[in-house]
Amino acid sequence: MEYREFSAKNVDDAITEACEALMVTSDRLDYEVVSNGSSGFLGIASKPAVIKARIKDENAQAEEVKVEEKKEEKKEVKKEVKAETKVEVKEEVKSEPKAASNVNGDELVAKANAFLADVFGAMKMEVNLNTKFNPEDNILSVELSGDEMGVLIGKRGQTLDSLQYLISLVVNRDTQDYIHVKVDTENYRERRKATLENLAKNISYKVRKTRQSVALEPMNPYERRIIHSALQNDRYVTTHSEGDEPFRRVVVTLKK
Repeated sequence: MEYREFSAKNVDDAITEACEALMVTSDRLDYEVVSNGSSGFLGIASKPAVIKARIKDENAQAEEVKVEEKKEEKKEVKKEVKAETKVEVKEEVKSEPKAASNVNGDELVAKANAFLADVFGAMKMEVNLNTKFNPEDNILSVELSGDEMGVLIGKRGQTLDSLQYLISLVVNRDTQDYIHVKVDTENYRERRKATLENLAKNISYKVRKTRQSVALEPMNPYERRIIHSALQNDRYVTTHSEGDEPFRRVVVTLKK
């Protein structure tokens, strides 16, 4: 199978696009990164990430499975050997302490807050920050509040997404473990999710009634996944994505 080109805001989203288009899970995807893209400033003059992808060759995938099985067998043998050793020298064996995380949560919070302070200072906006780091999930959460949150949300959350992406670049610059960043304000993410799920149900009803396909407005990969997920178990309709970023959209069609 020949490689196909996919583009999105970042490499992870491009991989998601490829998985959707080829209808496979990420473990069955063979891909190469053509370009990591660039963010610009708050989404201005940004360049999308580009990958070339195809479905993995079945023979190659079978070989990978065999390799993984052999690794698992070796692990099981090692476990058995360790278990026997513990029985023989029970009093001398001591459990090794769990390795401490290399991520400095306080430093990440300080980096994110300093960056946002500069951004909002340049925008002449007063914004309150509530930044927290969860070391168990490696998630940095930033909650914004103030009088002008509509400006920061932007059209369909685009400005909020741009801020989230820029903060991710800042905090992941010198870290070994990847830090996931979530930026929200006034519970926008959850409200938007509920709106899209309700939209999906209404569109499903419209397609069933008119028996004609409906194309939704262009959405980012995250919002398209919400629509796909909301209708994946629908008895009457199915969904797929069409078009190129940033104009890619979900199309809802009647099942045959």
